[in-house]
Parts: sequence; C-alpha cells; structure tokens
Amino acid sequence: MTLATSTDLKPGASDEAYLQLRVGRAVDSLITSLPVPERLSVDQRRGIIARYAAVLEGNFIYWMTGAYLAARSEEARRIILENLHEEVRDCHPGMLRKFAIAANAVPKDSDAMAVYGDLTQVRLFIGRLSGVPLVLMMTFFEGFIQRFMDFLAKLATELGSTELEYTDVHGVCDIAHTDGLFRALAAEMAINPPEDGTDLFEGIDLLSNLIQGIVLEAPKRHNMARPVDTILSA
Repeated sequence: MTLATSTDLKPGASDEAYLQLRVGRAVDSLITSLPVPERLSVDQRRGIIARYAAVLEGNFIYWMTGAYLAARSEEARRIILENLHEEVRDCHPGMLRKFAIAANAVPKDSDAMAVYGDLTQVRLFIGRLSGVPLVLMMTFFEGFIQRFMDFLAKLATELGSTELEYTDVHGVCDIAHTDGLFRALAAEMAINPPEDGTDLFEGIDLLSNLIQGIVLEAPKRHNMARPVDTILSA
C-alpha cells in the first residue's frame, strides 16, 4: 500500500510538516508495539539483540552512504557526511559488537538468516538511490533508533550485562541526527523533488518490516499491525 506519493505534496513548508507528522506516527506505532523486556524469555531477549546486531553492524553505514550518494543538495550531503564521519570516527560498529558480546548475544547464522529476506529488500531499495525517499527512510530510522535504545538497554540488563555504551550514546546523539536529517530532507526536496507518482514512504515500509522481523518471532509478526496501517488510517 502507498502511504504518500510525490503528487500528494505541494511545494512549501506544509510538506515538511506533513512528512514529520507521518514519520512521527510510524515511529510511535513501532515503539508502542514493543514487548515488555521483563516478560520475555532469555532466548527471546538474546534473539532480539542478536538480530539487531546482525542487521546494524554491517549495514547502517552502507545505508547512510547510499543516502549520501543519492542526495543532490549540498546541504543534505553535508549533514549526511557529518553523520557518517561520526559513525566511522567513533567506531559505532565496534561499539555495537561490544554491546552484543557483553549480553551474550553475538549473532549466529540463524539470526542472520531470520532477517535476510527483509534486509535484502531494504538493500535493493537503497540501491535505487532515490534521493527524497531514501533520506526520508534514514530520518525515520534515526528517530526510531533514538527511542528504541531504552528497550535495547533493558534487554541487555535483563541478560546481566552492564555494557551500555552503545545504547547510552545512541539514545542521545540520534536526537540531533534526526533533527539534522529533517533539515537534509527539506533541502533535498527543494532542489531534487521526486518524480510524480513516487511512493515516498516505500523505504519506511520496508524498514518497518525489517524492524518487526528483528523484534518478533515469525508467527507473531504476521499478526502485528504495521506502521503503514496506522499512517493510512490517520
């Protein structure tokens, strides 16, 4: 289903407000659907952290690099490059690996395979290098991650870990990253508007599916309302 297309929007500040509203509702829908960490089994807690690490450790920088390559606005490229510089300089993949090791949740082959299909769909979407939809997807993801960190930290704590540098850092820095990417999105829309009929929220839908695959066991996932459904009913 299509959340919004380029023909739904008209140039102006109202477009930005509309997109911020829709992104916020998509994030809210995912966050409110999260299970209670204390009610999960040890294996369920470990599985969520392991699947998250299997996706993020080797893919986030690739996703953000795709957004950089797709962007045509100098302002958008500058903001995205700052984000990439921080990811590489502070070794965020290494930070995530330490987090997973301490929680005894290093990804196994089965964890990687559990998310492989949805991850592939996100990778193919990134490879199309469509500026506005791709920057919008990364804006959504930064907003989600910032709020997801508390849940992730509780999972690790319940598993007996005290290594929370990754969740502490991202619970703070991703607030600024989200604000910056909304500015990047506005700049990109101004000089590189999407073609008529483009599904602006395709990336958010695909990424939401991937996130649900990280959090939920397969049978439960199919009974869960997607963020797309919440947005469409708004």
